Amino acid sequence: MNDKTIVTHNGNFHADDVFSVASLKNIFSSFNLIRTRDLAVISKADIVIDVGGEYNPDTNRFDHHQRGGAGERENGIPYSSFGLIWQKYGLEICQGNQEIADSVDAGLVSTIDAIDCGHVEGVSKGISLSQTISMFNPTWQEDSHFDDCFNEAVDFASRVLTRFIASASGGINAKEIVAHAIENAADPRVIVLEKYTPWKRTVHALSDTALYMVYPSETGQWRIQTVPAELGSFEDRKPLPTAWAGLSDAELQAVTGIDDAMFCHNGLFIAGTKSFEGTMKMAAMALQEAP
Repeated sequence: MNDKTIVTHNGNFHADDVFSVASLKNIFSSFNLIRTRDLAVISKADIVIDVGGEYNPDTNRFDHHQRGGAGERENGIPYSSFGLIWQKYGLEICQGNQEIADSVDAGLVSTIDAIDCGHVEGVSKGISLSQTISMFNPTWQEDSHFDDCFNEAVDFASRVLTRFIASASGGINAKEIVAHAIENAADPRVIVLEKYTPWKRTVHALSDTALYMVYPSETGQWRIQTVPAELGSFEDRKPLPTAWAGLSDAELQAVTGIDDAMFCHNGLFIAGTKSFEGTMKMAAMALQEAP
């Protein structure tokens, strides 16, 4: 397993070949990496990435530059070498969890594929991860060796991939916690989380009636947060009372009558007290406020 020879092209590198090699580091604890376009060397390699003009997962050939490419997703995004590697090894990298593997593909892999293949419609603008990887290439003013820079980029990509997997795992595991909180809410309009977990997608998927989320902060205090009207929207299903806007401590305590009230954001989407009881009082008052 550890004496594999992996080949990718030499010279200038991109996010797809860098992330492909970073992915394989999760499968093989060590391997011999060769960066070349020498066909004789390529033919003898165990795994070939982004070079060689062939896609055949059975023989571990993962190029997409040949005529006709190497296929595309149902949404039309073509596969680059990273996507091809992820198709074969993504599930194993994610410890057999298909939902996590799919989430990483949707959030990371497919975006890098899209940019590499020029299929950029719908891809967020700004400095992309693909551009960041490209900046690891040495400039014409530097004496750095391409292979050394490639290895630095792989180390960076490995860390990014690890965090994407962790984030996907956290979001997926949070679904069960939030779903349980919705199911067991004393009032379906106020959902209480015993520990903060990402909740917006699950709440929007499972509850049309939830208005407020109540949860503890990292410092042990408690928060009440409004549920957005739509995912990504700054409009809320029901904002907190207008009279609370921008107030804190004594001023907020005077208006609410809650002696441990701490703050209310001027945008009326989040407020907090020192105790669970105080935050639940905020929720009860907010529910009574006229829409």
